[in-house]
Order: sequence, then C-alpha cells, then structure tokens
Amino acid sequence: MGTHSSTRLVLVIDGQGGGIGSQLVKLLRPRLPADCELCCVGTNSLATSAMLKAGAARGATGENAVCYNAAQADLIAGPVGIIMANGIMGEVSPAMSASVSGARAHKVLIPSSTCGIHVAGSEGLRLDEYLHRAADLAVRLLTE
Repeated sequence: MGTHSSTRLVLVIDGQGGGIGSQLVKLLRPRLPADCELCCVGTNSLATSAMLKAGAARGATGENAVCYNAAQADLIAGPVGIIMANGIMGEVSPAMSASVSGARAHKVLIPSSTCGIHVAGSEGLRLDEYLHRAADLAVRLLTE
C-alpha cells in the first residue's frame, strides 16, 4: 500500500512524551530502504513533536490519524500499548488499538510493563536494547 504506489509507509506510533517513538525514528531513519517513507503519529501533540524532531518525514496527531495511517502502513512500530485498548495510560482508544492490531502491516512492538502488559518470553532487557532489536527486525522485514 504505502502513501504512493512505489513508496512503502513505515509508521511509528507513540504517546505520552514520544520517547520510545523518537528513539525508534532515530534508529530507523538512516537504515530504511530508499522506497520507504518514515512517518509518525502521536496520540498527543507532544509525542508527535518529539518524533518529528527525531527525523520523521511527516507526522499527525490523534485518534483519526492513528486509524487512517495504520490502514495505509506497510510496517507499524511502537510500544506494545498501541495494540491495547486504553494502553499507554489510557491514551490509546479502543478504536486506535483495533485499527493498529487489525492493520495488514507488519507490526514491530517494544515490550513495556509500564502499561501493565507483561510479555512472556521477553528477556527483561534495557529499553535501548529492545529498541535496537526492534529497528533490526523492522529493517529485516522491509528488506526480505
């Protein structure tokens, strides 16, 4: 799908202060294939602003932006709370979580227990290690 027929849309979604999303943008931007556009959607304007400052090409904010762009995306990355209704301290609405989890895009999620979500099999790594692993996985999925 993507934003244009020859461009693939890589979408980073985050909430709160956009810390995870902005770090993902910084890690992904220099490594993405040339046919990918790196965009971001924040559940709030602070998160969107942080991801744009980190280097996302375009950004949008709010529930409709999440729902619309998730349907267009080829790959979605962000904290695991983006697929949970009321995730990220309630910033992820049920409509947002349904749009992200139901999107046809590959999803690369960062484990985080701050939302009360515990992923069995996660290794209890530091956040920066999970972010590097997520970036590696996203690039691998886009280059296969």
